Amino acid sequence: MAEISVQTIPTAKPVIEVRHLSKIYGDGSDAVTALDDVDFSVREGEFLSIVGPSGCGKSTLLKILAGLLLRTHGDALLNGTPIEGARRDIGVVFQSPVLFPWRSVLGNVLLPADVQRLDRGKMTKRAQDLIALVGLAGFEKRYPSELSGGMQQRVALVRALIHDPALLLMDEPFGALDALTRESMNVELQRIWLERRKTVVFITHSTAEAVFLADRVMVMTPRPGKIEDLFDVDLPRPRPLDIMTTEPFGQYVRRVRKALNSGGGLD
Repeated sequence: MAEISVQTIPTAKPVIEVRHLSKIYGDGSDAVTALDDVDFSVREGEFLSIVGPSGCGKSTLLKILAGLLLRTHGDALLNGTPIEGARRDIGVVFQSPVLFPWRSVLGNVLLPADVQRLDRGKMTKRAQDLIALVGLAGFEKRYPSELSGGMQQRVALVRALIHDPALLLMDEPFGALDALTRESMNVELQRIWLERRKTVVFITHSTAEAVFLADRVMVMTPRPGKIEDLFDVDLPRPRPLDIMTTEPFGQYVRRVRKALNSGGGLD
């Protein structure tokens, strides 16, 4: 595959715009500020990684972007429209695949199509194409109990893509996998992203994973979550795993760690 320059991304229009966003849980003396004055945008076709310490509000931010949680102050826009609730043009992948054990791979993938009452024939063809894209052709009739953890996450990814969302949100989707499977899934996700060019917001605790996957990395402070650093990752794609041993890659990882230490995120 030919190298793809990350420099082509900045001219794209913003898909996500977050402006002075805050989230406060509770009232009065019991109030807890999870997010404070968060401000950033995500361009069309961009892969943004968000990394930060536990409890910094990463998942809260993702739930607001998914329309699953209301913000307290500020704005969150998808293609210029306020995100006020769950939307069909947003796909979400969580750490747990959350597959229905009584549904086959194909049945789980088609769940959003069934819920949204989309054309079953058209969606079945699209599902089969996506299942093949993630390397699961031949497993359409298998059930979750017959799949490995990595295979289950591939099913969850296809399910999130089945309705062709404008935005794909991923909340530590590989956090529960072993190290080798996680690396394999990182390479696989990069390949799928390069083919589909979806706009992706990816939450992770792993500094190396954040840098390996992203066009830009956003580093958050401990609660209340703010943006400590936001920078471009100028590394050619596709990225092989051994890029992690290079000095340019190491410089980006050290920048993330410096930002985390600055905010007190690492001991």
